[in-house]
Amino acid sequence: MHLLDNKKAGFKYELVRTLEAGIELFGFEVKSLRNKQGTLDGAYAIVRGGEVFLVNAYIPPYQPKNTPKDYDSRRNRKLLLTKSEIAELAGIEIRKGLTIVPVSVYSKGRKVKVGLALARGKKKHDKRETLKRRDAERDIMRSLKNQ
Repeated sequence: MHLLDNKKAGFKYELVRTLEAGIELFGFEVKSLRNKQGTLDGAYAIVRGGEVFLVNAYIPPYQPKNTPKDYDSRRNRKLLLTKSEIAELAGIEIRKGLTIVPVSVYSKGRKVKVGLALARGKKKHDKRETLKRRDAERDIMRSLKNQ
């Protein structure tokens, strides 16, 4: 079940490869995600010291008055990957100039997972091309629907 989606990721980036990671959360963050609260806009992942962290993802507290006073809703959250996946991500990130972008947060059974994508930033003309293609497809679907 999808909890959060990064809708702008496909527009801002060319998604090269996707993978799945677990995420380390507090209990009240999980409850907040299950209520579909939060956003992945501006979030990214970094490899630091043999670990991967999700940076700048906004997950508000489930009950703001029951959370610790020092809780930061944009804190760095550890992503759970195998050592080989982390080593591969670190090598690819440095070598090819790619960014690790969260595409979605979803539940798989009782676990909360993050869909990550290795992404290359699009240039302005690529974004314009995407918009033109999307508008053309929408016009075609509209004309087929009206027949």
